[in-house]
Amino acid sequence: MDQTTLIVFLILVAGAVFLLSQLILVPSFGTKSVESRKIKQRLHKVTQASNSGQYSLVRQKYLRELSALEQFLQAIPGSDVIDDLIEQAGKSYPSYRIIFAMLGLPLLAGGVTWYFTGNIIATPVAMLFAAFLPILKLKHDRNERMSLFEEQLPDALDMMTRALRSGYPFNEAMHYIADEMQPPISREFGITFEEINYGRDVREAFNYLLMRVPSMNLVTATTAILIQRDTGGNLAELLDKTSDLLRKRFRFQRRVRTITAENRMSAWVLSLMPFAIFLIIGLKSPDYIKPLFTTEMGQIILGCGLVLQVIGAFWVRKQINFDI
Repeated sequence: MDQTTLIVFLILVAGAVFLLSQLILVPSFGTKSVESRKIKQRLHKVTQASNSGQYSLVRQKYLRELSALEQFLQAIPGSDVIDDLIEQAGKSYPSYRIIFAMLGLPLLAGGVTWYFTGNIIATPVAMLFAAFLPILKLKHDRNERMSLFEEQLPDALDMMTRALRSGYPFNEAMHYIADEMQPPISREFGITFEEINYGRDVREAFNYLLMRVPSMNLVTATTAILIQRDTGGNLAELLDKTSDLLRKRFRFQRRVRTITAENRMSAWVLSLMPFAIFLIIGLKSPDYIKPLFTTEMGQIILGCGLVLQVIGAFWVRKQINFDI
């Protein structure tokens, strides 16, 4: 196996390992894409009648502070989706920077790869991976932030319960959470508290909170709060029961994660073993696998093998990813 072929293969291996890590590890815990779609559908139904063309107060303030050029760049198609992802990740930079990064990194990666390899296959592969790196980094930050928020939520509800039982009004109980707890939950509850104080309807403020934090656990808590405000009742007792329910859900999630740990490790071994064996054979006996790269049939076999590896990764994800 010559140096160029080895570099191409290593790039493919790196991409496959990264893809498998996203498919197997990331969805194992935290908010799932199915849940996020359900939350978006619910929020769309709730807000499409009354909030058409409106933004959260935080987003409105952010847009007003942009220069004319930045506002023009913010109008690039797809910026709204990236803006939502940035807000969910807890970042504050504008979306056009991500778009420029998605355009600039592939050019840089393609130039470097072409300079060192001069290979027409390795260059577009490297450019493709580089183009998605900013979005993948944002999604990674978003998932970590959502997981931390969900872990903090039961403690926040307990704190709100104690505040309500001590005589605090509901708004001040939210302010208490914003002052006493750590980010990200303190920041999100603080924003919601400010929006309510500035005159935003409570239901709309919580809907914007769900847009920033698409979490089924938060949906459970906010639904309980909104129903209580409409029908009356003991909010402190309701939040106490909700907090206990969320803690039981977390315990069950961790139990499932422990039970499936062996399966996730098996998935890693089964997914990476073909690449490891192929690399060892390529280093020990390069002439043995050379026809896979130099003949048309060999290239077809390699392509089919990579496609089957991805399909297998999706199948393994389906087996170890549970809706709880």
